Amino acid sequence: MHKISLNQYVESHTTPETDVLYQLNRATHLQTTAPQMISGHFQGRLLTMLTQMIRPNRVLEIGTFTGYTAICFAMGLPEHGQVHTIEINEELEEMIHEYLDLAKVSHQVTLHMGDAKTIIPTIEEQFDLVFIDASKMEYDTYYELVFSKVVKGGFILSDNVLWDGKVAQPNHLHNKKTASIHAYNQKIQNDPRVENLLLPIRDGIMIARKIV
Repeated sequence: MHKISLNQYVESHTTPETDVLYQLNRATHLQTTAPQMISGHFQGRLLTMLTQMIRPNRVLEIGTFTGYTAICFAMGLPEHGQVHTIEINEELEEMIHEYLDLAKVSHQVTLHMGDAKTIIPTIEEQFDLVFIDASKMEYDTYYELVFSKVVKGGFILSDNVLWDGKVAQPNHLHNKKTASIHAYNQKIQNDPRVENLLLPIRDGIMIARKIV
C-alpha cells in the first residue's frame, strides 16, 4: 500500500486551489529564486477561510511576494472589502498585477510598491485584519506601526513565527534572525493589548486579537 505523508493527506482533504492559484504557484516556482516564500495551497486556503469568518472590510498585507496571499484574502472578502498589500521588490510588480487580473480581484486589491516602514504611515485606513509576512527582523517594527490602525477586536496575523522550529531550540537563539522572531513571539505573549494564539501550521502563524 502506498504510504502518503500527513501533509499530503491534509491537502487532499482541503478544497483544492483555484486554477489561477495553481498557475501562480507553479509560476512562482519557475520564475523566482525563493519560491518557498509563497504561502501555498493549505495556508492560502486557511487565510481565505479566516477572512470569510472575520468578514473584514479592510485587510493589510505586509509582504506581497507574487500575490498568492493577496488573492486568497480577496477571495474571502465581503463584496465591498478591500486589501492593501505592500511589496518592496519592484521586479515582482508586473507578475503581481498579472495574476490579480487573472483572478479577477484587481478591483479589491491596492498594491503599494516600496518599503512598508515608510508606506504604512501613509495609508489612512482602519484595518480589521493585518497579515505580516515580510522582513523577519522588522516584525516588531511592523507590529507597532500597524497597531493603532487596527480596530478593537481586529486581528494581526504573523507568518513564519516558528522559523522551522528553531525558535524552540536554545542552541539556535544565537542566530540574529531566530532570536528576533523569538523575541517577537515573547513580545506578543506579554502584550496586554492583545490575546493571542500560535498555530503550528506550516511554519507557524501567530494570531493576535486587539482587545483595547
